[in-house]
Amino acid sequence: MPARRTALSATTVFLISVVALAGCSGGVDRPVADPAGPAAAGTSPLQNPDGTRSGLAPLTSPEERKAGRDIIARVATAAAGPRDGYDRDEFGPAWTDNVDGVPGGHNNCDTRNDLLARDGRSVERGKGSSCTVTAMTIDDPYTGRTVRWTKQQASKIQIDHVMPLSYDWQMGASKWDKAKRVQIANDPLNLVPADGSQNAAKGDSGPATWLPANTAVRCSYAVRFAQVSLKYQLPVTEADKKAMLQQCDG
Repeated sequence: MPARRTALSATTVFLISVVALAGCSGGVDRPVADPAGPAAAGTSPLQNPDGTRSGLAPLTSPEERKAGRDIIARVATAAAGPRDGYDRDEFGPAWTDNVDGVPGGHNNCDTRNDLLARDGRSVERGKGSSCTVTAMTIDDPYTGRTVRWTKQQASKIQIDHVMPLSYDWQMGASKWDKAKRVQIANDPLNLVPADGSQNAAKGDSGPATWLPANTAVRCSYAVRFAQVSLKYQLPVTEADKKAMLQQCDG
């Protein structure tokens, strides 16, 4: 009997080993899924017309995407004007709190920190400060990744002007007074904290030449671009409008 028990034990061990190896077959070549999946946190632009709520959630249903196309369809088109005379200073000091007519103005916290706090989770602030964000977790809409950010890595997350300031200048902002230019530069509707390399790659491009790497939010991004265009009565180029409609199946 003892000898038989030993044989059964060896057989059992062998079978368990075979099952375990079969379960791992091909595992080296199979991508490991992120248990959290791509970042999908945030607010639909359809539910965030003033930009005060966080993120840029995808528009996924046919009804949402049609609603997005309806917004984009209202955008006027025009040829881009010259870039001559453009300077970032024409839109006021970067991230000034001294701005009228937009959410967050004159709240004793600069626009950059307002936006980091709007979109971040587990936000930490500097000692004794109710404003300065020093660390946070953010669901970056432009890459679909969740990022743990600290102030020591400031450039890792940058604040993107959805409708770039140079683009604004060429589409009519050059004729505005300074106060209105300061508004669009600090309006949360026009601002999205996102991956720094994505922001750098975008430059002053419109949607015909640059879109977020995360394809899931491209329709939402196009709708947000349209919302800024409509609010400030700035046209976009025909190529950009066509590209915006295409992102929402138009």
